[in-house]
Amino acid sequence: MATTIQIEEKIKSKLEEMKMHPREPYSRVIERLIKYSGEEEELGPETIKNIENALEDIKKGRTYSTAAVSKKLGIK
Repeated sequence: MATTIQIEEKIKSKLEEMKMHPREPYSRVIERLIKYSGEEEELGPETIKNIENALEDIKKGRTYSTAAVSKKLGIK
């Protein structure tokens, strides 16, 4: 059973951009969004190790301020 919904023009434009092909119905685009929104990707071992290393760097003060990085890169 089909139904009609009201959406803002900017939302419709976003849905249009997300179509896999020009004739794909909006219902398929919305269905895909719903499917992907419920999927949570598990972090792999390499990503977990990288996060642990970054946290260790922060704890040991191995960080740079925005000002220091800007100065080093010559950015004002």
